[in-house]
Parts: sequence; structure tokens; C-alpha cells
Amino acid sequence: MSRHIAGRGRVGRAAPAPSGPPVEDVECDLSRKLTLGQFLKLASLLDSGAEAKDAVAAGEVSVNGEVDLRRGRGMADGDVVETGGRAARVVTRPEMGENR
Repeated sequence: MSRHIAGRGRVGRAAPAPSGPPVEDVECDLSRKLTLGQFLKLASLLDSGAEAKDAVAAGEVSVNGEVDLRRGRGMADGDVVETGGRAARVVTRPEMGENR
């Protein structure tokens, strides 16, 4: 007789790592505030500000794996934004005066 316990699944096997969409690095000027809405357009994740506003309000955009409903949220270096099966990472653009 089998002693299966509902909901426990197979014990001892690791769950497969979640695989998300490939992440594209997008260089940004972070010397001024960059908002989530601006980044969605800059990274070509969405086509317009109106589309960004609607997607954020509908909870269709995540930042670093968590849904964020603030279109004006400030972005930081390394933040990963995902929507519609596509993802992009904020990367600080090197300053023009730096040595190369």
C-alpha cells in the first residue's frame, strides 16, 4: 500500500531554477533621476508613455522580481525590469570625461 502524502511531491529533488527571459543591458545616464516609466520606453520594452502608464497600473511590470505600481519609481544601477516576457537591466553609462 502506498503512503503518499498529498502536497509533498517528491522529496529530495531540487526544483528547477526559474528561467526568465534573457536580460538586455541598457546603458543609462543616472546623473539625473530615471523613472520606471522612462526606462520602459528607453529600453524599448514598451512603445509609449501611455502604454507604460497602463502596464504599470495593471501590475504587468516587475522590478527586481517584484511587481511595482509606481511609474515614477527611481531606477538604480543593476535594477532589472521585466514586462511582457522581456527584460532589461539598468547599467550606468560611463561619463563622457572618463579615461577609456
